[in-house]
Amino acid sequence: MKEELIKLVGNKLDSLEVFIYDVIYEKEGSTNYLRVIIDSKDMIDIDKVVEVTKIIDPILDEEDFIKDKYILDVYAKSKGDE
Repeated sequence: MKEELIKLVGNKLDSLEVFIYDVIYEKEGSTNYLRVIIDSKDMIDIDKVVEVTKIIDPILDEEDFIKDKYILDVYAKSKGDE
């Protein structure tokens, strides 16, 4: 799933100097979540997370990436996490 999303997004995140670190699709209770973890060589603030979400969300909608209903959850990788 990670590779597919990276192909769809292409280089659209390059200007923000971030990249997709991981993608996790999981169910919590009755809700599906598509968690997109981003990383950068620099610190990622909440404004950058919002910008990334605004780029990724319409791409996912247009491509109908996941057929089921889900919540898109974009967040930054914690520094020091492996």
